[in-house]
Amino acid sequence: MNSNATPISLGNGSADSPAPRRNSKRPKYSRFTQQELPACKPILTPRWVISAFLLVSVVFIPIGVAALFASRDVVEIVDRYDDACVPPGSKSDKVQYIQSPAKKSCSRTLKVPKLMKSPIFIYYQLNNFYQNHRRYVKSRSDDQLRYNTSADEVSACKPEDMANGNPIVPCGLIAWSLFNDTYSFTLDDHNLTVNKNDISWKSDRDHKFGENVFPKNFQNGTLIGGAHLNSSIPLSEQEHLIVWMRTAALPTFRKLYGRIEQDLQASDLIHVTLENNYNTYSFGGKKMLVLSTASWLGGKNDFLGIAYLTVGGMCFFLAMFFALIYLLKPRRLGDPSYLSWNRLPGGH
Repeated sequence: MNSNATPISLGNGSADSPAPRRNSKRPKYSRFTQQELPACKPILTPRWVISAFLLVSVVFIPIGVAALFASRDVVEIVDRYDDACVPPGSKSDKVQYIQSPAKKSCSRTLKVPKLMKSPIFIYYQLNNFYQNHRRYVKSRSDDQLRYNTSADEVSACKPEDMANGNPIVPCGLIAWSLFNDTYSFTLDDHNLTVNKNDISWKSDRDHKFGENVFPKNFQNGTLIGGAHLNSSIPLSEQEHLIVWMRTAALPTFRKLYGRIEQDLQASDLIHVTLENNYNTYSFGGKKMLVLSTASWLGGKNDFLGIAYLTVGGMCFFLAMFFALIYLLKPRRLGDPSYLSWNRLPGGH
């Protein structure tokens, strides 16, 4: 053993510093972080559960019945004309027919099934048209639509951003593909007036389309997509464009064309003269003309009423099922005083 070794001092004058104190990672206590705030902790007894299901069924079933009756009161005429308006000699090549410069007038006759009270809404319906495609939805310039000073803001509008070296107003694929079929209606050799005012959202007219923005260089490219716009009318007044620019979420959609503001009697024959201009044949789409009344719930929609009736009926069935079990095989409930929030002070 080495006697010259320096002893290690354990006193206050030790040359070695004591080990650093270990910091605790325990969070600071609070009733909020520990979920100990006062709370409602109901005990779901059979009576409460059965009563809740019965309450839902009592509320939902009448709403479902009312919604279903409202939907059934809506009178709707749907006429698909894209195939019927192609001449027999062009059936084999519909795309070539629709792209030809020939006039494409077509006559259709619609029979009113029962009394249609005004206003009667006119829609065009497109099937298999994906307005929700990402590239299609993004191909627009909101600043250009709103401000006259932003005519050159076309960076997001490709491929329909420029034509003949000048910016297109309005630019983008949405505006370029504007629907261009037209309809006129006759009843007993008298023209039915179609009101095309206020068919778009007021918020769109006032805040998204400028009253001093006019179409420029529109549909002047090599490939024409859809309708032309009147260059002397501001975008805020071109309501067919505004309706079209509000893109649909699903590939089957309807857009408002106008309103007939007179009643149509049962068995009336409406003669429709339409221009079949819009090309849906290239992508296998369908075109339909829709005349519809409206109820306090809107247009024809059986789904809402069926959904309410389904949920209400299921809740009623479950309530009866649980009540039967409770009556045939009742179970004694435990003592609530043994629950943790009743035994521990402070409710935790």
